[in-house]
Amino acid sequence: MAGTLRKKSRRNIDDTGSEANNKPAVDGFDIDNATSDIEIYAKEVLTTLVADNLPPTPNNFSLYFDRLLEEKSENLRKQIYSILELEEDNDDENTIALEQSLKQGFSSIKGILGVTANLYKNMSLMTKILDKRKAELLAKSETKEALVIISTLEKDVAKLNSILKKQSAQMRSIYDDTAKIIKNVENETIFDNQFGVYNKRYLLTKIEQEMGLIKEFNHKSSLIMIELSRDLKNSIKNEKAILLMVRTIARLLLKTSRRSDIVAHYGNGIFAMLLKHTDIDSAKKASERLSFLVSNSNFFLADREIQLQISIGVTDIDPAYSVEEIVVSALDGIEKAYELDDVDYAVSLR
Repeated sequence: MAGTLRKKSRRNIDDTGSEANNKPAVDGFDIDNATSDIEIYAKEVLTTLVADNLPPTPNNFSLYFDRLLEEKSENLRKQIYSILELEEDNDDENTIALEQSLKQGFSSIKGILGVTANLYKNMSLMTKILDKRKAELLAKSETKEALVIISTLEKDVAKLNSILKKQSAQMRSIYDDTAKIIKNVENETIFDNQFGVYNKRYLLTKIEQEMGLIKEFNHKSSLIMIELSRDLKNSIKNEKAILLMVRTIARLLLKTSRRSDIVAHYGNGIFAMLLKHTDIDSAKKASERLSFLVSNSNFFLADREIQLQISIGVTDIDPAYSVEEIVVSALDGIEKAYELDDVDYAVSLR
């Protein structure tokens, strides 16, 4: 849109669904004459963007498109989701698939190296066996012809062993070069293979980007950090079972997240969700929903049924602070949550 955007008071976008009829008209659009529900909804999204004094860029439109859709009827949501699936941008998915393929390829090369090393060991063992048999034949005078054959075979095996040793060294060199390449790739990856979510590097990059957007447009965003309850982990004391529980939480986070949310593994089984255009009150509500979802997802360990529990730290994204300070604030929220008896989350503000 040309010209300067009008300054308007900001509102909580989570509550915009009930205000659809009070939104200002957008020049060039007549919502009443829209020919379909989707057209009406798309124009409503654009209207809300302008009302909130945000430029109607593709990213902002997509984010508001998701946020406002939560307040719509189930029928409309299904209709729109079916269309979105047809035009889904799979750039991140393609990147993740490439990362997984590279790691699988590296694992294959590592396997080849292992087989080659075993072959070299077997050749060394064969040489020792030949030496032993030669010594046994030397003790018998009637076996001179056999000794000649053994000596010839020994020389052949020695040559083969030497060739194999050189090839094994070459294979090791190729493996080391490949390892360096994979390490460089890993330094640029965005995906955590263990839990099927984004990784810490991608999370920190997105937080920094969001800080820049907040500084420019003055909206609210939040960060929540999630951890499997330490009390639960201490009571289980089974590393494999705990890992399965943490993976279950990762799947639940993906299930409850919105398309604009960033779900990532921060490290040591702690997850993060970057909630764009979400103030603290809305982040608290999201934490309540997440806690309820997890607590109602029981985990079976042998003949035991275990109720999953999490602790959540909530903080705001404030560009006045560094990315590290914002993350530490959310982690402090987890510590505060352990001190509370009635809720599984706590807000931590600097």
